[in-house]
Amino acid sequence: MINFTPYASSSKANMYTVDDGKTKLLIEMGLPIKEIKRELGFGLSEISFALLTHSHNDHCKAAKDIIKAGIDVYTSQGTIDALGLSGHRVHAVESKKQFKVGSWTVLPLESQHDAPEPLCFLLANSAGEKLLFATDTYYLRYKFVGLNVIAIECNYSLDILRANVDSGTVPLTLKNRLLNSHFSLDNVKEFLKANDLSKVQEIWLLHLSDGNSDAERFKREIQELTGKVVFVAGE
Repeated sequence: MINFTPYASSSKANMYTVDDGKTKLLIEMGLPIKEIKRELGFGLSEISFALLTHSHNDHCKAAKDIIKAGIDVYTSQGTIDALGLSGHRVHAVESKKQFKVGSWTVLPLESQHDAPEPLCFLLANSAGEKLLFATDTYYLRYKFVGLNVIAIECNYSLDILRANVDSGTVPLTLKNRLLNSHFSLDNVKEFLKANDLSKVQEIWLLHLSDGNSDAERFKREIQELTGKVVFVAGE
């Protein structure tokens, strides 16, 4: 069984682990390395490899420290160049070209965000279980079959965002950036309706905006739509 664990999931920092009992991996490293070690119970050696979606600091803060700790990091060439990563622990991957590490086969996929060559990841283990990890993208063009766990950004709701713009709480420039770089509640719903959810056991909602989201509402509406168990990372 896939065990997905969020440790930080916000515009401040992001970090998650995925473990199938054979190979444990890290996704995102947006906390300082001391906090990562502490969150993992100082079990950094248990991490077999790491995936990084893009070069924004709330996702990559400890990337160089993770590499120094002897953990291989897989990410796009655009992210590697943007962060100045180097060494034999750094692996450039491309969208739609899968690779295998331990018990996991990883398929990177192009995402839509204001960063150089951002990615999302489809992971399948040797038991045939599948997890989709998608954050910091305003839509996904792909359809999936047989997913067991979906970990997906649900950053904001348009009605809340509009109300915040009208009240002056959120500047119009930020609204425009969110619309073109982050997944909204409505877009998450459309994505879920377009995909095969028959084998889905858990849906995780990630990276909720501090002021433009409503965790209780998002969880309730996704549960009502899908009939699945829904968690909000960070709750």
